[in-house]
Amino acid sequence: MMLKINTTTFNPQILYIANCYTNEVRVGENHHHDFLEISIICEGNVIYDIEGERVKLGKGDMLIFNPGVSHYDITEPGMTNAQLHIGFRNFALEGYTRNTFPFKKAFLRKKEEESAILSISKQIIEEKDAGKPGYDLILKAFVMQLIIHVLREATPEQLENNGVKLSTDEQQKQILVNEIIHYMEKHHTEDVSLSTLSQTMYISPAYISKVFKEETGESPINYLIKIRLTRAEELLKNKDVSVKQAANMVGYNDAYYFSKLFKKYYGFPPSENWRKSS
Repeated sequence: MMLKINTTTFNPQILYIANCYTNEVRVGENHHHDFLEISIICEGNVIYDIEGERVKLGKGDMLIFNPGVSHYDITEPGMTNAQLHIGFRNFALEGYTRNTFPFKKAFLRKKEEESAILSISKQIIEEKDAGKPGYDLILKAFVMQLIIHVLREATPEQLENNGVKLSTDEQQKQILVNEIIHYMEKHHTEDVSLSTLSQTMYISPAYISKVFKEETGESPINYLIKIRLTRAEELLKNKDVSVKQAANMVGYNDAYYFSKLFKKYYGFPPSENWRKSS
């Protein structure tokens, strides 16, 4: 049976999509992330060191790095490779720890039968390189497809059964947090506060804050701000939408306050967003 995703809250945040080609000897820097990364070998061969264990990978092989897993790649003499790297967060499987794939090993071999993963990877690279209007939304849709196929193609032997699955109590907390996220995504243009969340969920504000922080690592209001700013960033790529209009459309009446939040989150003011996307 395929691992289950809650369809109402399946909304991964894409941090980067990078396609890299290497045709010379190279030893990458050992590193890890605080988010998820999928790496796909699109062409050629490469060696990966994953927490001290080395594995040679070829076309169609894939790596899924959970947060905190140290790794680096090695291209030896005579090797060439093309790789696609995708970093993302805000991902959860029903009954499992958030932002974690429950696989025993980081690398997954391609299946004997034809896999959809390489064809989706090719579409991602082509769409990214073309950079046509709305490409970021299409890329997100492709990444969501890719995640689904990763889960479809996983075999029972690859799944980790110990120490990953949540207890019944933890699953109930995850369900609650998913409901809160879904509510905030649906109502982010409205006046949402801890008080309104409490009244909607019939749960105390203190408990909501505690459980939400345990599950996501941040407060409900900070999460709401990110939802609003992500939506605003998408709106501002349209040159016909002013900063004040974008602020109002995502729930902020004060354009100055909105601009301060936007700059703090993205590192540049909202008035420059269209330049960043052009």
